[in-house]
Amino acid sequence: MLKVSQRALDIPPFFVMEVMRAANEREIAKQAVHHLEVGQPGTSAPEGALRAAENALRAERLGYTDALGIPDIREAVAKRYGDYYGLNVAPERIVATTGSSAGFVLAFLAAFDPGDRVALAAPGYPCYRNILSALGIEPVLLPAELSDRFQPTPALLDKALEAGPLAGLIVASPSNPTGTMLDSKSFRELVAYCGAHDIRLVSDEIYHGITYGADADSALSFTQDAVIINSFSKYFSMTGWRLGWMVMPEDLLRVTESLSQNLYISPPTLSQIAAVAALDCSEELDRNVAQYARNRELLLEELPKAGFDSIAPADGAFYLYADVSHMTNDSDAFCRVILAETGVAITPGIDFDPDRGNRFVRFSFAGTTETMAAAAKALQDWREG
Repeated sequence: MLKVSQRALDIPPFFVMEVMRAANEREIAKQAVHHLEVGQPGTSAPEGALRAAENALRAERLGYTDALGIPDIREAVAKRYGDYYGLNVAPERIVATTGSSAGFVLAFLAAFDPGDRVALAAPGYPCYRNILSALGIEPVLLPAELSDRFQPTPALLDKALEAGPLAGLIVASPSNPTGTMLDSKSFRELVAYCGAHDIRLVSDEIYHGITYGADADSALSFTQDAVIINSFSKYFSMTGWRLGWMVMPEDLLRVTESLSQNLYISPPTLSQIAAVAALDCSEELDRNVAQYARNRELLLEELPKAGFDSIAPADGAFYLYADVSHMTNDSDAFCRVILAETGVAITPGIDFDPDRGNRFVRFSFAGTTETMAAAAKALQDWREG
């Protein structure tokens, strides 16, 4: 019998994609579906990006680019750090990537070796731990609580260090699935902790720009040693364009370039050209964020009427993470029942927390306000029935 990689077999599915597939099958059967499962903006790429892409298709050869990206995208992203955060970042430190997913692969390969231990909060984005595992790096889950805003803390890191040294820490603020953020004091304390213990910080800043109140801090405000990962998927509404970026510390730049050359050749050329234009479309993109804010307020008001009354504080992103332990101890089966009986597609918490996610679900409010209202009504009717 031919061999199949055991390492690959050990990687679990991404359950949100399983939910989306079931929802799509329901749509094919002409049954109503309200999509609150996938973290994908319901809006198109901004007009400026579309025009730039159209012009490039007609005028450009669209061949390979430098592995780290075209000069225009690196310079434009560096400029954004000055305009948005007031930070001076050299364009040479910007690395364009094939989505943030490729960014995580490159970052983990550049910074860590097989057998290293890398900490991350649970609940958290499942692909962090699954990419780490696929690369032979040990993910160390930090069981964060609501009192921690589901974020890592020095106390949780102290406990993790009892089992051995940590090579890295992944932080996401705002977070998927909870939408919670680190305040400046807590973020600074984590950065100081990492510095004192030689822990490489990887900061996922993909939801920056989508906040409801205070702006999110970049780890670059506190340290130049962190790896920063961002993307054009969320705030910029360009999920399918598969373009992200990293801000790399000087000591990781050359190795990251070598890895990128060998693994990816270069990021998508058309997407890079479009993304340069997208960086100048803040007015249009901020209107999208205003819609997310309306969706968030609607669900926060209406979901408790359907029994979903224990929700993490959603400071940013477009998610609500709800404790449903009073309704189920099997979030996967619970989500399947809800989809079958109401047409509302939501994500089981087991995607984000393999140990405690059985009692949580995630709602995405990245779609239209009409979808949110219809979903809330369907859940209320189901609860009352």
